[in-house]
Amino acid sequence: MVNKRSALVLGIGAVLVTAASLLAQGERKLSDAEKKEFQTIVKVVDGPPTGQPAANDLALSWVHNDLLKAQGNMQYVPFTVAVDAAKIPGKQVALYWRVVDKNPPPAGKDDKDKDKNKKKNAYAYEDMTMAALDGGGLANIHRSFTVAPGNYEITVVAKEPTPRDKKAPAPKMSLIKQSIEIPNLWTAELTTSSILLGNIEELPAPLTPQQQAERPYAMGAMEIKPNLNGRFSKQQELSTFMLIYNARVDAANKPDVTVDYSFYVKQNGAEKFFNKTNAQALNAQTLPPGFDFAAGHQLQTGQAVPLASFPEGDYRLEIKVTDKLASKTLTRDVNFSVSGS
Repeated sequence: MVNKRSALVLGIGAVLVTAASLLAQGERKLSDAEKKEFQTIVKVVDGPPTGQPAANDLALSWVHNDLLKAQGNMQYVPFTVAVDAAKIPGKQVALYWRVVDKNPPPAGKDDKDKDKNKKKNAYAYEDMTMAALDGGGLANIHRSFTVAPGNYEITVVAKEPTPRDKKAPAPKMSLIKQSIEIPNLWTAELTTSSILLGNIEELPAPLTPQQQAERPYAMGAMEIKPNLNGRFSKQQELSTFMLIYNARVDAANKPDVTVDYSFYVKQNGAEKFFNKTNAQALNAQTLPPGFDFAAGHQLQTGQAVPLASFPEGDYRLEIKVTDKLASKTLTRDVNFSVSGS
């Protein structure tokens, strides 16, 4: 068996993630500086098409996105983009993102006369924040949006702050578009969130709306520092976190779920079983006494596995979730690699 230790927020831990902790960031109020940048960026995004490729002065790129449940039958999507910090002397950018439904529902009779809301209603989500950058290479920026299930196009703009000196060069700007399909996690079928890789840390205090906007992987009393490339050294641990949705419950409103973690090493174009952890039981005996789906608690699972015993190479982790009460099983996979340093 693989040597493992308990992570901070495994399903049998004391910290409970709730759907209420995954809130949309649109309720955050923009600062005066953000409002000015917002107006400038929106003029660019809404400007007449020129037929020319959009500027990408800052090497803006889409890196990754995850998917979890949010409140009100919505889906919470933390995402990551990257910019070249070496091209931004001030080490700060305004980041704007707009999410548009590719297949919006037809307008009702009452909506046809609401011209002033037509533009706003065309967007499933829209927000902007200022982002501080570290280092001189590619810098990741994490943000989020919350939408209903559907097929969307996301417009992301990164822009240098407008200089106070009117004679200064025009601020650099990048604009990219990303298509994404968001499935519905709020069904009766057994399903899961994305598998999140990264270090899990306990938060000493709740985040402010501004902090939450900048740190979308903070959930309740914990925060995940995501590993987005799946590359680890032998000196590190492989820490995983995943939420299990729509498990059947017994008369006491408790689930009975087991989770198996199996590791496979990739060699010469094939896979070979490497090792596994002990099965994890999530039931009335192992969950915290106050665990209750009716209170909004979510069933969570994860492992923190030291990689010292893993030979260098590429691996696949298979996570098998079994809902004993519903007699249903599903599997999720995540690829990762281990190097000597």
